[in-house]
Amino acid sequence: MKIIITITLLLIITISNAYCTNNTQFNQTQQQLILLDRSNIPMRVTQITNYQDSIILRTKSQDFIADSNDLVLRHLIDRMHATVLDSANQGVGIAAPQVGINKNIIWVQRFDKKGEPFEFYLNPKILKYSERKQTCREGCLSIPDLMDTLNIRSYIVLIQYDNFIKSGIIEMIEGFTAVIFQHEIDHINGKLFIDYIKKED
Repeated sequence: MKIIITITLLLIITISNAYCTNNTQFNQTQQQLILLDRSNIPMRVTQITNYQDSIILRTKSQDFIADSNDLVLRHLIDRMHATVLDSANQGVGIAAPQVGINKNIIWVQRFDKKGEPFEFYLNPKILKYSERKQTCREGCLSIPDLMDTLNIRSYIVLIQYDNFIKSGIIEMIEGFTAVIFQHEIDHINGKLFIDYIKKED
């Protein structure tokens, strides 16, 4: 039994060392967090009620190069996907700060597409907001037990993002999917939906 445990630990260390190289845009602390478990295992969701988590959630995230050879980046993308699909979370989107990483990565459920797939976006930005607003009820995985109805989200947004094939992709999004994009892009800018509740009061 001890031999099996030892071999397993050696394998984990070997895999971690293979990933933890200078060929990534993540620092050592970030790498350790990302590679703490397998790619299909959810990560812990940061909570605004935790002081250290709140610092991460309130920090503006960074752009990076969408390098398909960055194995740590690919591992993070996979683990974020596992996190947003986890039954304990049940979200329609997630941003990297919500798993403790201040990089500009989001996952969004595309309710405007057939099959309502989840898709990831690298370095997303909103270029234009429509003047037309929509009323929508919002909650957040990082803010437990709180939901509220907001009427500040634009009905249409023009977004720009990168993927592993192309950079500077521009797309127009509308309806509830546009709300998700605005919510998640707020996250990478250090904003939370509760900030808008305060403004409305």
